[in-house]
Amino acid sequence: MRSSIGRLALSAAAVTILGSCGMGIGMGPAIGIGSGGGSSVTPAPIPAADAGTAASFQRWVQDFRPRAISAGVSAATYDRSMRIARYNPEVIRLDRKQSEFSRPIWLYLDSAVSPERISTGRQMAARHGRTLAAIEARYGVPSEVVLAVWGMESNFGANRGRMQIIPSLATLAYDGRRSEMFQNQLIAAMKIIQAGDTDPQHMLGSWAGAMGHTQFMPTSYLSYAVDFTGDGRRDIWSDDPTDSLASTAAYLARNGWVRGQPWGTEVVLPAGFTAVGKGTRTSTAKLAAMGVRPINGGSLPAGTGSIIRPAGANGPSFLILDNFRAILRYNNADSYALGVSYLAEAIAGRPGVKAGWPRSDRPLTQAERVEIQRLLAARGFYRDEIDGKIGTGTMEAISAFQRSIGTPPDGYATSILLGQLRGR
Repeated sequence: MRSSIGRLALSAAAVTILGSCGMGIGMGPAIGIGSGGGSSVTPAPIPAADAGTAASFQRWVQDFRPRAISAGVSAATYDRSMRIARYNPEVIRLDRKQSEFSRPIWLYLDSAVSPERISTGRQMAARHGRTLAAIEARYGVPSEVVLAVWGMESNFGANRGRMQIIPSLATLAYDGRRSEMFQNQLIAAMKIIQAGDTDPQHMLGSWAGAMGHTQFMPTSYLSYAVDFTGDGRRDIWSDDPTDSLASTAAYLARNGWVRGQPWGTEVVLPAGFTAVGKGTRTSTAKLAAMGVRPINGGSLPAGTGSIIRPAGANGPSFLILDNFRAILRYNNADSYALGVSYLAEAIAGRPGVKAGWPRSDRPLTQAERVEIQRLLAARGFYRDEIDGKIGTGTMEAISAFQRSIGTPPDGYATSILLGQLRGR
């Protein structure tokens, strides 16, 4: 979660295969919360760095001290926190890791909404029902949505991450590639320790600094985490997930969740429909008048929404509303938001995606995705970073190019699109 690194800019049409990077309201025991206690997770060992790097890193630790203190970290907290700081070569290896191929969205959703995950989600709904009901009453986010985020982020707490956060963030802050961002995260982590919510040894999470059952980055934790158990700590590391689940609901509520509104719905589009993309927002009444209808029958939910086609014109179409955009604030990838939405639907016993996915489509390689961006940029359609990540900016550029050549503007990156770009 979430802050500025998101989940390393996963795309809407295809999700890069990466390792998992995998957030008080005092109600106390009146809502049936367990006693909690410490986490049973054992920290992962830190591999040794070469002597020169280790010495240079320790010099950086001393040089960084004045900045952290000027940002509000006490000298005592800094020294206590950074006492365990070590350069971790494994963190750098994971940060540099790139996959050659992308995972199509249908395979991503097959995993995200697997029978095993649905079954576990329903078990957790029964186990934590009273707590989830209290969280839903306070924040307006349905229990199944909170459960779905939990399932997506850490497989319901089974994969919270075993790396000590301080060494990981210090390594990334020292490294230089994205040092400013990770320096801010490191300072935030020390402020969490300073507040007494955890200690350096037990602040565990992913190699990129995401923590707890629902994977909060330190800056997001400072802004959104809540003490729902009323024990005086915002404890997202405990085996008891209560504070994590409440913090997730608080995050969504403060980022635009509309109580009582669905995330959206799968739809059938009329022939020739071209108003596709998150940048095109239209009232659902107008969309209905244009011939857009829910694939499962009935009427469109009230509100203002957009139509997305994450697998292009040959795949399913979805109407997304404000609550889908709130999920995107948690992780800015359509794939992720659809995974949360449909895992929530499945946990609640509602139907899944009905239209077929174009499963015969060949995934593009990293080199092909980079070439698409370069060719779009050469034609003036794309102005963002050439990184091979097919996110919103690239999809909008693809749609603009498709309009220019008179093909349906679905924004979907395919080998056919690449051939069209190469031929012009």
